[in-house]
Amino acid sequence: MKKSLMMTTVLAGIALGASTVAAMAGALMDRINAGESIRIGFANEVPWAYPGEGNAPLGFVNAYVLGVLGEMGYDNIEPVVTDWGGLIPGLQANRFDMITGGMYILNSRCENVTFSEPMAKVSDAFIVQTGNPEGISTYTDFVAKNATMVTGAGFNTIEAAMKEGVPEAQIMQVPGPTEILAAVKAGRAAAGAVTFFTAQELARNSGGEIEVTDPGALPEWTQNWVGIGFRHDDTDFVAAFNEAQAKYLGSDAMLASVAEYGYDAKVLPGDETTEWVCANR
Repeated sequence: MKKSLMMTTVLAGIALGASTVAAMAGALMDRINAGESIRIGFANEVPWAYPGEGNAPLGFVNAYVLGVLGEMGYDNIEPVVTDWGGLIPGLQANRFDMITGGMYILNSRCENVTFSEPMAKVSDAFIVQTGNPEGISTYTDFVAKNATMVTGAGFNTIEAAMKEGVPEAQIMQVPGPTEILAAVKAGRAAAGAVTFFTAQELARNSGGEIEVTDPGALPEWTQNWVGIGFRHDDTDFVAAFNEAQAKYLGSDAMLASVAEYGYDAKVLPGDETTEWVCANR
């Protein structure tokens, strides 16, 4: 009787342990253990993450994630392309396993997504004529130099500039990046305000006439951190991903893989943790 009771207790303990391991494993590890692909979800956001021929995962976030997964020993990757608004719902609905679209870590998103540790710190930046003849590197420089800033209608940079004291009369609003580039090249504006990666893309297409200012010169509150998004129940995989990321982030191999998309050492995320970013953005 005692032996039977002991065996029952042991078996119950084994079953409980097995169920605990299963619960900790999460849907993504279940897929990996079953030999299925890791599905990465992204939208069409150049140069962050976008589809190439046959939905090939292009962009610096995709290149980065493929590098981290490679460090972990995973190469069975399946791209899933959706619109930006479908990224978080698609992750939650198990249509893919991680978001590689270049998503800012925000408090409101942290409620629905478990983010990796940051892989980039992104700010606004300015495009200026090569040599930066008017010496623009911050929003307050427009005030001090009575200079004109050009940006896109509806862009966040309008609000940011006005918060820094730039008079509305000194802010030229145009339809988008093409017109911003044209205004700076023609000298109708001292600088164009856009996101850092948009600035990089415009400079690359300017024939050497345009350069990009250092985004680190702008106020801390204009900067955001980018993470890779996972389901909350995949925390075991996130921990392993973060461990591999810590070794890969900033390495020569990593920087070489993303250089063509404009990511360089200035975009490395620094020491802030996802916990801090979730609480402060």
